[in-house]
Amino acid sequence: MTILRRYIFRETFQVWLVVTLVLLAILLSNQFARVLGDAASNRVPRDAVLQVMGLTTLNYLTILVPVAFLLGVMLALGRLYRDSEMAAMMACGVGYSTIYRAILPMVGVIAALLAWLSLELAPWAVREVQAIEVELQRTATLGVLEPGRFITLGDPDTVLYAEQVSADGVLGNLFIQRLRGDRIEVLLAASGERVMGADGVSQSFVLRQGRRYEGVPGRRDFRLIEFEEHGIPLPGVPAATGELRVEARSLSDLLADSSRENTAELHWRMGVPITLLVVAVLAVPLSRSQPRAGRFGRVGLGILVYLVYTNLLTAGRLWLERGEVPAWLGLWWVHALVLSLAVYLLLREQGLLRRRVQPPGVTAGQAA
Repeated sequence: MTILRRYIFRETFQVWLVVTLVLLAILLSNQFARVLGDAASNRVPRDAVLQVMGLTTLNYLTILVPVAFLLGVMLALGRLYRDSEMAAMMACGVGYSTIYRAILPMVGVIAALLAWLSLELAPWAVREVQAIEVELQRTATLGVLEPGRFITLGDPDTVLYAEQVSADGVLGNLFIQRLRGDRIEVLLAASGERVMGADGVSQSFVLRQGRRYEGVPGRRDFRLIEFEEHGIPLPGVPAATGELRVEARSLSDLLADSSRENTAELHWRMGVPITLLVVAVLAVPLSRSQPRAGRFGRVGLGILVYLVYTNLLTAGRLWLERGEVPAWLGLWWVHALVLSLAVYLLLREQGLLRRRVQPPGVTAGQAA
């Protein structure tokens, strides 16, 4: 690699890395606020907040990395144009081929990582998040088990208070109040825990060594029952169906079943590294600007083109799922369309598409 190619590679890599970290920080801040809200509403286990954040971030990287690469290349080359360094390079015979050869190693490595991320790692992360959600649904009947806190036990008319909660979910020194019409039931027990039925769906809350008070407030005919073990039925939990969302299915599952949904998902995953390659071709001609024009001059145009690109991919995926686009065409037409735009801009910037201007007074026949 020549000195100029190493210099261009270093400049683009540094700017791409900074842009990626900034966008990732913005994404993580928004993601952290959303996951905290889910944890507060008991949709995500509190001890799994960081795990859920990390897993969902892996899926978002498939969208973040290509746009970060586009902005990184445009900002790096825009700085070279602004400081007239690119003009000096081109005066020495450096062309677009040198720029592409300089960023090619970085494009190849990132595209390979994106292919692994989109085809294997991101679906695994979605499967892990789905497993956490299913387990939360199966254990959400008792809410968040914390000592010294009143929670509902199955329904709003049943309230539970536990003085102690062990690591394995056994509650100590329990107080439970149940409303049944105009009657009230109060149970005091030394310990209690949730017990799943043999079918994995039915469940109950079993109290041990306690007393049960039952009656109507204001009347004397209360019943007092002492028990060694007392069971309270709880609403059944949803059974695990084993059905995975299409985003969580493995590559082998997508290849084994050629349904419209799986075909659209497969084309979407394969399109992630291809998007990076197309963006790499597109970023170089888009970054060209006049000296002293500023490195941010055409960034807005690049973002606009990328938004159109991603929206076309999203629409194409929907059309694939509906059967409005044949499976053999898939999303290739979107990549080909944007790549054609990149090639057109590249040829125009090189002057290969300019029309010949005839001198004044020269007719077409004389020019021939």
